Amino acid sequence: MIFCPEMHRAYIGLGSNIEPEQHLRAAVLELAKLGDIERVSRVYESKAVGDPDQPDFLNAAVLLRTDQTVEELCESLRQIESTLGRVRDPENKNAARTIDLDLLLFDETVLSLEHRRIPDPDILRRAFVAVPLSEVDPEFVHPETGQTLQMIADQMIEERFGLNLSSSLLIDV
Repeated sequence: MIFCPEMHRAYIGLGSNIEPEQHLRAAVLELAKLGDIERVSRVYESKAVGDPDQPDFLNAAVLLRTDQTVEELCESLRQIESTLGRVRDPENKNAARTIDLDLLLFDETVLSLEHRRIPDPDILRRAFVAVPLSEVDPEFVHPETGQTLQMIADQMIEERFGLNLSSSLLIDV
């Protein structure tokens, strides 16, 4: 008998405003080591939250099939951030960063971990999270609101949240 671990759908948000093109590409390559990347969104440009003097961010989303648990995946994401030079500043949570990897959704799971809530509340608050996320699985139903990711993104676009498609970068897997 062959044991086949359960595969999960993990939806990961990516953001960078320090050499963002290089770091987004590197992050996608690292994520590919954790499972099978099914889809990668286009890249969007957004203003930095909390510090208007920072460079703009580039944001994207990835749909990853993985056999890791939520806890294992969160740890793997932190390790990738560290590998790519992310330094967490406890005094400034909005500091510039080489890479930010957030587990946004994990299957239909709803849970609270020590420093993370799944689904990530920013899906409903930030266009730079919702719009790329909707590109990787538009028909996925948010487990708390009952709305599809496309519906959530459309509502954000309709309300004209500041977000621009970045034509400078496409990430291939």
